[in-house]
Amino acid sequence: MLTKAAVTAEQVAAVVAPLGAVRHVAPLSGGLFASVRRVVLDDGRQVVVKVTGADTSRLLRYEHGILATEAALDRLAHAAGLPVPRVLLVDDTRRHVDGDALVVELLDGELWHGATLTPAEAARTRRSLGRFMAGLHRITGDRFGYPAASSGLSAPTWPGALAAMLDAVLADATRWGVELPAARLADALARHHDTLATVMTPRLVHGDLWPGNLLLDPADRTLRGVLDGERALWGDPLFELAGVDQHGMRDVDPDLLAGYRAAGGELGLGDGTPATGDAGAWTRLRVYRAYFSCLLVVEVVPRGYAPEHAETQVRHARANLVRLLDELGATG
Repeated sequence: MLTKAAVTAEQVAAVVAPLGAVRHVAPLSGGLFASVRRVVLDDGRQVVVKVTGADTSRLLRYEHGILATEAALDRLAHAAGLPVPRVLLVDDTRRHVDGDALVVELLDGELWHGATLTPAEAARTRRSLGRFMAGLHRITGDRFGYPAASSGLSAPTWPGALAAMLDAVLADATRWGVELPAARLADALARHHDTLATVMTPRLVHGDLWPGNLLLDPADRTLRGVLDGERALWGDPLFELAGVDQHGMRDVDPDLLAGYRAAGGELGLGDGTPATGDAGAWTRLRVYRAYFSCLLVVEVVPRGYAPEHAETQVRHARANLVRLLDELGATG
């Protein structure tokens, strides 16, 4: 089972010492990879401290270097005026804690996951998420794939990065004794290489914009903050939609697409149904959804999910994977 770093209040105080003395330390829930603490400094400022454990033996390949990835996304997005935490400190010296530490400002807001929204509020929220995505995707890089050097999952072309990412999850599957249709997955990438190669510019993708990582303004229920950019990568903006709805198969929310267009972006998906929009865009999205399905199938083993949770996730992800590969074979 994935084990978080054990962190004491004294260790947290040592990490944040360059920012000031500590008045109060309290745990925050929700972190999967990291031990997360809310800290009140003597001057009243509130910050969040995340510490990832030094032991990476139960991480999937793409998860290596995740704290540096999160810090990089937050810095780039904050500089672009987007609602992400401001990075205050990165400590990878391991002098104070057995792992790497990231300190960011605390963002206020109501977590979208678990919030009760009227239909009108939910539509407004999804539109604001679309606007955030369009802003994020205007940030460009010079190489595709996961940015952490320790993952080794980047390439000068998008098909090359995807091939490395697929090889990595297949190797993870072998390591953890999980069966995946490797030949069919490789065939899908090869069959649609030219369509994937139409993505020429690496764009910043958060990769995990599900409601558990999103904060809402309690007044108007629009997006106020975006957290946990640890799965960010440089790639196709359409990849974002696989992370937004990780069990999604077909339609894409029209309010999300409307918000994206209102902010000057275009994803090529028409009204959000596969019968509309650009066929190549829908093909690319199917590839990304297939990749995400593979991650969902494999991750339950090293993370040690409860059996009932693991069984449900794997069942849905495998069913989606079969249908996606069938569709990708038919659209070649």
